[in-house]
Amino acid sequence: VERCVITMMFFLPLTVLVCVVWFQWEVHQRTLNGSQFYTYQVCNVEEREQDNWLRTTFIQRHPSASRVFVELKFIVRDCNSFGEGTLTCKETFNLFTSESDADVGTTFRKGQFRKVATIAPDEITKRNEMHLNTETRYVENLSRKGFYLAFQDIGACVAIFSVRVFYKTCPATVKSLAVFPETVARGGEKQVLREVSGTCVENAESEEQPRIYCTLDGEWVVPVGQCQCKPGFEEAEDSCRECQPGFFKADASSSKCEPCPDNTQRLNPGASFCPCMAGFYRAHTDPITGPCSGLPSAPKDLEATSNHLPAGKLLLSWNPPEYTGGRDDITYSVLCQRCESFECKPCGEKIRYDPASMGLTVTRVSVSELDAHFNYTFTVEAHSGVSVLRINTTGLPFYPPRIASMRLVERDSTSLSLSWDVSPRQLVQSPSVHYELAYRKKDNKLDVTTYVVLKLERSSVKISDLAPGTAYLVKVQAFSSDGSSGGSSVEEQFETLSDEHLNKTGVILTSAVGGAIMLLLVIVILVLCRRSNSHARQGPEDAYFSNPEQLKPLKTYVDPHTYEDPNIAVLKFATEIHPSHITKQKVIGAGEFGEVYRGILKGPGRKEVAVAIKTLKPGYTEKQRQDFLSEASIMGQFTHQNIIRLEGVVTKFKHAMIVTEYMENGALDRYLRDHDGEFTSYQLLGMLRGIAAGMKYLSEMSYVHRDLAARNILVNTTLECKVSDFGLSRVLEDEPEGTYTTSGGKIPIRWTAPEAIAYRKFTSASDVWSFGIVMWEVMAFGERPYWDMSNHEVMKAINEAFRLPAPMDCPSAVYQLMLQCWLQDRSKRPRFGDIVSLLDKLLRSPDSLKTIADFDPRVSIRLPSTSGSDGSPFRSVSEWLESIKMNQYVENFTLAGVISMDQVLQMKTEDIRKIGVRLPGHLKRIAYSILGLKDQTSTLSVFAV
Repeated sequence: VERCVITMMFFLPLTVLVCVVWFQWEVHQRTLNGSQFYTYQVCNVEEREQDNWLRTTFIQRHPSASRVFVELKFIVRDCNSFGEGTLTCKETFNLFTSESDADVGTTFRKGQFRKVATIAPDEITKRNEMHLNTETRYVENLSRKGFYLAFQDIGACVAIFSVRVFYKTCPATVKSLAVFPETVARGGEKQVLREVSGTCVENAESEEQPRIYCTLDGEWVVPVGQCQCKPGFEEAEDSCRECQPGFFKADASSSKCEPCPDNTQRLNPGASFCPCMAGFYRAHTDPITGPCSGLPSAPKDLEATSNHLPAGKLLLSWNPPEYTGGRDDITYSVLCQRCESFECKPCGEKIRYDPASMGLTVTRVSVSELDAHFNYTFTVEAHSGVSVLRINTTGLPFYPPRIASMRLVERDSTSLSLSWDVSPRQLVQSPSVHYELAYRKKDNKLDVTTYVVLKLERSSVKISDLAPGTAYLVKVQAFSSDGSSGGSSVEEQFETLSDEHLNKTGVILTSAVGGAIMLLLVIVILVLCRRSNSHARQGPEDAYFSNPEQLKPLKTYVDPHTYEDPNIAVLKFATEIHPSHITKQKVIGAGEFGEVYRGILKGPGRKEVAVAIKTLKPGYTEKQRQDFLSEASIMGQFTHQNIIRLEGVVTKFKHAMIVTEYMENGALDRYLRDHDGEFTSYQLLGMLRGIAAGMKYLSEMSYVHRDLAARNILVNTTLECKVSDFGLSRVLEDEPEGTYTTSGGKIPIRWTAPEAIAYRKFTSASDVWSFGIVMWEVMAFGERPYWDMSNHEVMKAINEAFRLPAPMDCPSAVYQLMLQCWLQDRSKRPRFGDIVSLLDKLLRSPDSLKTIADFDPRVSIRLPSTSGSDGSPFRSVSEWLESIKMNQYVENFTLAGVISMDQVLQMKTEDIRKIGVRLPGHLKRIAYSILGLKDQTSTLSVFAV
């Protein structure tokens, strides 16, 4: 969607464009394709040093539009059509812009404008024909209330037909049941996506607030946090509607309403579940979305057989019930009554059942310990998962709770730990059950019986203060909430351990521990002897790693490219992750092979962890897939706190992924640029120490990184730095710029050691050189090494012994370490173990960081000396501030009345602070630049140091 802020075509042109400096721009009426147009034109091609300006009126900016587009329609005449004598003729003109909070009228200062682009025609107008060109440019990072556009002619024959200024918006939309408002597309170099929060449509909800991103081109991308229709509602286009009668939806999801299951009632619209019909039930473990079940009928064909069985024993058998109620969790219980003199009583605990009397899943049970000459009545009942619901709601007779079994859990010389079970049938009918446990010593004095009685709420107990090596008889009785009891359990015998048994156990344990200690001492002695022998056998080729801190670990890096099948290397060194365990949340960048997401990894039995997810873009070849996964084969071999951790890979599915730990603060170079001047030298040194420790580990693994740079160091919230980017091996191309070429682009050589450039000698020593460049980047808060010098100039300067100067406020000891890393002779550079040791010493002695290395502001491009890039003195304060990338303070200087460079030279640090420069890094940059401006001797090139 394009929102026009101002349109300049053939109506009222004089109120739109104002000629404010030299009046060579004139208003003309032209005919093009039969239509009349007003144009602004200038054509002074025979005069030298043309500088003609045309400026618009004040254009008010929408508060959210930080990026606007400028569409130009114009014609430019061919210089060759003028004949001889027009050597100054040009065929281009320039577009400028200037921001302001108020309309300044006809006041015009060229120094307040910054260049946007040089406009060149696609087709040049010759004598007998006219070609209308259309070009669109954008102006970004706008922040003030409005702006002006200006057009500069430096000697062309040009006519401007129209100027259209507009901005783009992402239109109001509904995505995934979330409503997002119309949003102005804005952003810049650091922010290309604008996050927009939405709200769920009516009758929809989301666990997290829905979000989406608006691109600079006015397009919606990467929705996060899907809304789902509430229970009782289903998705219909971009809304949620009620479930129709006879349908239901139980949870918030994207699924459709389902028909009510069997044996349920059909309710009104919007049902979240369908209740059971009368006489049907759902068990507590049944899903609310499932059918309802009836009660099982009685078991069939109950028989009792005692033939060929010992006296006092019989076999009961029966057939399953004819109707199970639609369930398969049928169990059986057997009840026994003994009848004597026309009176029937429960059989008691003497009767034994095999396998059990409750919870039977088989249709037969053996009953023993029956007395002769008595009548026994056995009843078999069928139960299912819904039987308890019928019992609780119909008021059927209640059977008192009964102890089913008792068992010993643990014992020692003075205590017994016991537990027991209650008959399931009685327990469900009376959920409030308590117990009385009675115990006594077993002895031969039958005329005296003394019990200790304990009242308990739980079905377990620990009985203490008992005598060692003594047998105790224990029985338990269960009581329901109404006070009824199912009788006591059979008295069972348990015995405490004797002291003699404990003593023997103690002797055995003591002997075992002593033997283990002796075995451990023998192993330690053998290991030390073997290590001593291995040191003696070390050859001269190991001199680079010969000191104790540089000994190689047992594990050595294995190049995955040595495998005939690269997939084997991936399976060996990386963990396979199922895609269902990965949740993508937000696009955070684009890698060499596809997009990079922030997301969540939730594996089985693990907590959720934030991760970075590298994806492989569609349409890849098998070679690209193998190259993509090779980085995982490398990362999977490393385990160190300062090396980025590989969580796993996805290789067995269509979309391959590499999952690593998520580093919240991103790449180190950009993070430092965004926080320029906010960290002390001590904090920066701590970051470098972490990087050095990671590189020490890699060198000990015999791995050469080859691309160590601040852009490949990641930072988390605790400012811990980790080495990343273990991509493909690089091949040095024979070209003047001398860059390494990969399938993803070229890597600049300004981080690469001279011998690696000249002879392809990649070693840990060349990584040390790169580490020195990283040190410079960190201490310079992300400044680009060698500034705007070309690769050819960098190589020439290094060969002529030039080294980067010390950054501002860099401790002298740190800069000296940089210079050691940049020694031409690679054998004389420090090892990473030496670097870690030195950084540790500096961190333990903060006073050693107080001595600052000499800093010459005339050398650094970020702090120019007395002139601009062309060698001439700065003509305005705004030009000077723009050269040191501090143009955001132009208004501060203007409001303070500092409008000339002479006034700038008189300023002190306190003066700079008073006009509103508060950030320490910005304060130092401006102050040191003024220091360089005061030295009027000469302009020094970077090669003159």
